[in-house]
Amino acid sequence: MERAHMPLYCSRFMVAPCKRTLGNTSDHRSRMFRRCWRKLWRPERPYTGSVTEFRNSEMSTQNEKPFHTPVMVKEVLQFLDIKAGQVVLDLTFGAGGHSKAILQSVPGVTVVAADRDPTAFQMAQHLAEEYPGQVKPVLGRFSELNNLLPALGLGPGGVDAALLDAGCSSMQMDSAERGFSLSKDGPLDMRMDGDRYPDMPCAADVVNALDQQALASMLAAYGEERHTRKIAAAIAQARSVYPIGRTLQLASIVAGAFPASALYARRDRLQRPSHVATKTFQALRIFVNDELNELHAGLRVAQTLLRPKGRLCVLTFHSLEDRLTKRFLRGEDLAAPPRRSLRQRAKAQIRLEEEEHEEEEENEEEEKGRESKYWVSLKKVIKPSEEEVQENPRARSAKLRTAVRR
Repeated sequence: MERAHMPLYCSRFMVAPCKRTLGNTSDHRSRMFRRCWRKLWRPERPYTGSVTEFRNSEMSTQNEKPFHTPVMVKEVLQFLDIKAGQVVLDLTFGAGGHSKAILQSVPGVTVVAADRDPTAFQMAQHLAEEYPGQVKPVLGRFSELNNLLPALGLGPGGVDAALLDAGCSSMQMDSAERGFSLSKDGPLDMRMDGDRYPDMPCAADVVNALDQQALASMLAAYGEERHTRKIAAAIAQARSVYPIGRTLQLASIVAGAFPASALYARRDRLQRPSHVATKTFQALRIFVNDELNELHAGLRVAQTLLRPKGRLCVLTFHSLEDRLTKRFLRGEDLAAPPRRSLRQRAKAQIRLEEEEHEEEEENEEEEKGRESKYWVSLKKVIKPSEEEVQENPRARSAKLRTAVRR
């Protein structure tokens, strides 16, 4: 998709929501939502209403929470088993939570802090000032690191431990201007690289340019969404009237494809209401940033740079990332279809979202029979404790996989 042949919709447009989104009920929440949307649709002035408060009941307490809470820090430090003076590669620095924990717990360690996000790179530079000579910031995607890291003197076998925290960071999700969150109104951007690549299509370009069939295929592949045709048709109809360029605008269009009662009918792992557009936003984000190919590239970078007996920790937050990581550590051909048991195939046909749960019940003997010539798994998949999930709900879907380089 060539950027030169399509308009940029990332920061200019907002249209009125579909009537079905607002529903026909007369309860207090529906009336409040209707009033908020009436305030929102004012092209001549910026919106200053309370949609964000309505869509996220936890916003009132966000100021009391830390800027970023890293996931499973204790488990990561335990399995990386870093020694004094070693070199650690943090492939996804983010807000620096894991890197700071490593620097504080291990004396004399060197952390190579890599990230594709310019904001994260600036934070890594600030951390380098706090720890002179111990932090080496690197700005680049996983697929670019093979060309960037040699300048730091890192070659094959030059790293003792590596950490990869996949997906979207809280820092990106909490910024309305980045366009990742469906609970905050902002430009429909979703580019993790920010403005580093001006010709890179943003999420608004994708929803306005892909044909209806391509949209449905994308939602199925990257969002594991069951109602792809319904959502793709709603998007195609809405953009024929007015271009889609805002996060809440897209969320309302997706919601308009469902009955009002289904708006928050889905539940997350904490049994909290989950918006029907959540998987649509996930699919767009993965597609725009080419996340799965980049994740594969990051795993290959770790495989190349880790010394024998070097350790790798990979944090994933949805089934697509976890399946790719698991197959890579097993040494499977990622270009081939994934191998599944009869039980898994039957469950996948009945309910697609149960795949993740079913894959956690794999036979241990089968796991041992699929050893990679590059990796030895330290333990089966690790999940956050109930206490951590209560303190940091965003950790609820996290999975940690650990391995040692042969």
